[in-house]
Amino acid sequence: MSVHTTGDLSDHLPLKPLDMGILVVLSERADYGYQIVKRIQRPEAGGLRLAPSNLYNVLDRMIRTGLVEDLGRESRADGPPRRFFGISALGRDVLAAEMVRVGAVLRAVSGRTE
Repeated sequence: MSVHTTGDLSDHLPLKPLDMGILVVLSERADYGYQIVKRIQRPEAGGLRLAPSNLYNVLDRMIRTGLVEDLGRESRADGPPRRFFGISALGRDVLAAEMVRVGAVLRAVSGRTE
């Protein structure tokens, strides 16, 4: 499997809705799996539903493509360690490019309906 950690941002576009939702919430702050699932369910993050068990496959793919970073595990006194994830510099650039792309689409559609 090829890994696209550099190169043209357009290689990563358009983002899948789930990927975009994950990048949006991770751009706000790094977090662990269950909280990412809860946060992407918010309307402003896409209102996406995903089982926590499926999230890790998506995050692993996004790590391989360089959009997300595995920040390691954090020990807790009240339970098992949690694995934290953050957005990478490439992920921030791709998210910004996707926002521009989506904005252009929305402006084009808006112009046709007015």
